Amino acid sequence: MSSNSKEAILAAARTIAQAHGYSGLNFRDLAEEVGIRAASIYHHFPSKADLAAAVAKRYWEDSAAYLEALLTETSDPARCLRQYPETFRWALENDNRICLCSFMAAEYDDLPEPVKKEVQNFADVNVAWLSKVLSAAGVVSSEESEARARAIYAAIAGAQLMARSRSDISLYDKLIASYRVVGLLPD
Repeated sequence: MSSNSKEAILAAARTIAQAHGYSGLNFRDLAEEVGIRAASIYHHFPSKADLAAAVAKRYWEDSAAYLEALLTETSDPARCLRQYPETFRWALENDNRICLCSFMAAEYDDLPEPVKKEVQNFADVNVAWLSKVLSAAGVVSSEESEARARAIYAAIAGAQLMARSRSDISLYDKLIASYRVVGLLPD
């Protein structure tokens, strides 16, 4: 099986997991989506846990790369903070999906350990980036930045969940605007 097939499997698994979580991943549906036999998936991913861990790892790595690129492309950390909520909005724009790691975090008790680790890495990457950028923007002191970063991450993920449950992206936008009004997010 080629690396193109592996990439197609990862992409399809990401889409499925963003809509249905870990419990919604199954090799039969995934194979049908990719256009291969289910047995072919086992060539790259011996188990559902291996597949889900690879998908979650790729997801947080892509997110980390995007966030670092955002910071590199602009010398204004406050602008980066204003743009951060867009990273979660994109999933809603994509057929009312949510952050893959948020979905999997809701299933945490049922996840295999390798998947749990990758889900935690996603949150850690986001909190670390937010903490760094909050300090750089002078929004809070470096001592306060991690607590504020956790609050922002939780609030944005929560806004995404609320908007998804109503299939209403405008609710997400209103919640983000309210976070700016109350000062959680810089304006």
